[in-house]
Amino acid sequence: MKYHYKAINKDGGIVTGSIEVDTERSAARQLQRQGLTPVALTLQAQKQAKGKSTVKAKGKVKKSDVLLVMHQLTTLLKSGVSLDEAVSSLAESIQQGFLKQELDEISTQLRRGIAFSKALAESKIDLPPYMFHLATAGELTGSLAESLSDGVSQMEYEQRINSELRNALIYPTILIISGISAVMIIFVVVVPKFTKLLSKAKGDIPFLAKAVLETGQFVNSHLAVIGAVIAAVIVLGIIGMSRPEIRQRLWDQLMFVPLLGTWLIESDIGRWSAMLGTLLTSRVELTRALTLAQQGVSGSRLRANFSQVTKAVKAGRSLADALQESGAITATGYGLIKVGERSGELPNMLKSLATLYTESGRERMKRFLALLEPIAILVIGAVIGVIMTGIILAITSVNDISV
Repeated sequence: MKYHYKAINKDGGIVTGSIEVDTERSAARQLQRQGLTPVALTLQAQKQAKGKSTVKAKGKVKKSDVLLVMHQLTTLLKSGVSLDEAVSSLAESIQQGFLKQELDEISTQLRRGIAFSKALAESKIDLPPYMFHLATAGELTGSLAESLSDGVSQMEYEQRINSELRNALIYPTILIISGISAVMIIFVVVVPKFTKLLSKAKGDIPFLAKAVLETGQFVNSHLAVIGAVIAAVIVLGIIGMSRPEIRQRLWDQLMFVPLLGTWLIESDIGRWSAMLGTLLTSRVELTRALTLAQQGVSGSRLRANFSQVTKAVKAGRSLADALQESGAITATGYGLIKVGERSGELPNMLKSLATLYTESGRERMKRFLALLEPIAILVIGAVIGVIMTGIILAITSVNDISV
C-alpha cells in the first residue's frame, strides 16, 4: 500500500512524499529510521476518497480531542514549524471531520493575512476564553508558541481537576444507588411473603413489624406508581441538570457539605490561581487576567469575592491587599502573593499557590472518601437491619412468642 506522508526533518523543516509499505505503523517506523518525525500519514486511496467527499461534518467533539489538537499545534510551533504549515499539517492528519474543517478554515484565514487569534476566536472550536487572549498576547510579544503552551497546560490542569471531581462523586453515587436498590428488593421480593402474618397473628403485632409489613404492602400495591415517580424524578433531574442555573444552585449547595465543600472551594481557588498565573506569564494585563480567571471559578459566592478583588485592583489596591479584604483566600495565600508582588515573581507565586491548594484539596478528598465508605455501609446496614428485625418480630408474634 502506498502512503503519502508529511514529516519534520532534523532541521525543523516540513518534507512531504510517498512511501510504499504494508501498514501505517511500518511507514512511521521507516520514516523514523530516516530521521523524520511523521506529522501526517494518509493512504492514497483514502485520500482520493476524502477529496471527493463534500459532506459537512457535524456534531460536537470531546474536550480531550480539542486538547490533543492544541497540544500538537504547540509542539509543531516549538519545533520551528511556521504557523500556517502547522495548522495545515494538523488539518491533513486529523481524523475528526469537524475539527478538520475548522482547522482548514483557520488555515485559509491565515493565508488571507488574518491574525491567528482572530481566526481562532471566529472558529467553532470549543476553547476556554483565556486561550484567545493568550493567543493575542503571544502574537503581540512574539511568543505565540509559549503562550499557547501555557494555555494548554491550564486546560490540562482544569481537565485533571474536573476528572478528579467526577471520580470522587462516582463512588458515593454507586453506594446510594446500591443501598436504595437493596431496600427496594427487600420490600418487593421478601416482605410480601410475610404480609399474611398480619391476619394470622394471635397477639398484638409489634409496631416495628407492623410498619415494615404495611410498608411492603403499600410498595407492592403501588409499584407501578412508585416506578413512574422514580422515572419522572430521574427525567426531571436530567432536564434540570441541563440548565446552567440549576447546576449552579446544586454546586453552591455542595460547597456547604462538610469536607466535600472545603475541597470544592480549595479546588476553585487553585484553578483561579493557576489561570491567573498562566495569563500573567503570557503578559496579559493584570485587570484583564483577573476578569478571565474569575470566569473559571464555579462557586457563586467565591466568584463574587474575586469580582470584588478585581474592582479593588482597578481602583488602585494591590492584589494581596484586595484579596485580604475580600477574604477570598487564606493567610498563607496572602503571604505568597505579597512576596510575589514585591519580588516581581507574582506568576510563579500564583502557580505555587495553585499547587498548594490542589494538594490540600486532594488530601481533603481522601479524608472525605475514607469517612464516606463506613458511614454509607452503616446507614445501609442499619436500614436493612431494621427491616429484617421487623420481619422477625412479625414471625414470632404469630405464635405469640415473646422476644
